[in-house]
Amino acid sequence: MKALVTDLYEIAMSYVYFKNHKENEEAYFDIFFRKIPDNGGYVISAGLSSIIDYINNYKFEKDDIAFLRSQGIYSEDFLKYLEDLRFTGTIYAVPEGTVIFPYEPVIVVKAPIIEAQLLETYMLMLFNHQSLIATKANRVVRASLGRSITEFGARRAHGESAAVLGARAAYIGGCIGTSVVEDEKLFGIKSFGTMAHSYVQSFDNEYEAFKAFAICYPNGASFLIDTYDVLKSGLPNAMRVFKEVLEPMGIKSGSVRIDSGDLSYLSGEVRKILDKNNLQYVKIMLTNSLDEYSISEIIHNGAQVDLFGVGERLITSSASPVLDGVYKMCATIKNGVIIPEMKISASPAKTTNPGVKKVYRIYDKETGKAEADLITTYDEILDETKPLTIFDPVFTYKEKTYTSYKLRELMVPIFVDGKQVYTVPKIQDIRSYALNEVNTLWPEVLRFTNPHNYYVDLSKKLFDLKNEIIKKELHE
Repeated sequence: MKALVTDLYEIAMSYVYFKNHKENEEAYFDIFFRKIPDNGGYVISAGLSSIIDYINNYKFEKDDIAFLRSQGIYSEDFLKYLEDLRFTGTIYAVPEGTVIFPYEPVIVVKAPIIEAQLLETYMLMLFNHQSLIATKANRVVRASLGRSITEFGARRAHGESAAVLGARAAYIGGCIGTSVVEDEKLFGIKSFGTMAHSYVQSFDNEYEAFKAFAICYPNGASFLIDTYDVLKSGLPNAMRVFKEVLEPMGIKSGSVRIDSGDLSYLSGEVRKILDKNNLQYVKIMLTNSLDEYSISEIIHNGAQVDLFGVGERLITSSASPVLDGVYKMCATIKNGVIIPEMKISASPAKTTNPGVKKVYRIYDKETGKAEADLITTYDEILDETKPLTIFDPVFTYKEKTYTSYKLRELMVPIFVDGKQVYTVPKIQDIRSYALNEVNTLWPEVLRFTNPHNYYVDLSKKLFDLKNEIIKKELHE
């Protein structure tokens, strides 16, 4: 499955591993990210379901092998190795929808080194993109203060998969649906649509356009009322259709959509006129290059709005379009012994945490709120009946001791020895889980600007191991 959708250096390194008889050596790799997009307080993990599908179907097809052969670089025994290659390793990951934070491992791959190396690009592509969009969607949803958000960005998405998988991620983040019909077919996510300005223009007049639409779609009809003039033309014609076409059919539902102009002012005026004409049941939808900041401002300015359609600024996360997830080796296995590995960089942000690790989330037992995350070595066992002291890994004098707390280990097994052992939840359950996860965060972490820094600390054992390796490497 798309095995050549990978960076060349992964195949290049794999060939060297193979020619040096290292293909059976096992290694551990971590996926983590360094910076939260939009200077926010958290990220929502997404893309795991897509990663599972990718790994289950991973193989080099015959035309892939033929293409590599045509390069005149690789030996026939290596090409045969690739043709027979299937994933045989073990993967742990946080479930989709989990809130996650910088530098903590969210996916761990243990596999023969070539297998692990070749997965890097595609896994990062799926994790980075979908986590980015799920996070942006959740920010937009929270800005709406309970009003529904529909994802409307497919036409501005960066290609087909970005539109389809982005809409899926947006649903996980809290959107109620998408404009993309394929997502309803694949994932059961409700697709929504109204009409375009071109549709209205194609009729002799606006009333006839709305009437024809209402006859075809009487239940939940939505009329775009800003093609000519919202208050003087669009709204009067829409009201006429509600009164003359839909109400005689016994239908009292539907909406009007405004896609331009002063959305706060226009929506307020539209609401007054609708209510004055006994059309309180008609909802108002706003669109037009919205994001969490413009939605917050629109609501603050008194907009009368029931739902928003949010497009390009969501599906591309245009204000902060990259999640910088990385894939780094953290350990090798030599003669059955796990050897911690780490990258040491002149840039502290690029120095990794060594070894095979676990991540625990610490919850306050009384409030249920998440307090901090603690990264430990894989063999550490924490006892909830005893006080737990954590410290800042940079400013080590900053400590906090928990006495009334509960722990949750975040990562769960996904694949064991190449076999999937994890049951992927329904998309609706992933969405509910994600929204519950966000609700465990303190309001200070959820702020759009200057959010509180959620602490991710290292256990004393892992902290000491990291410093020991740094001292050893720098003095050898």
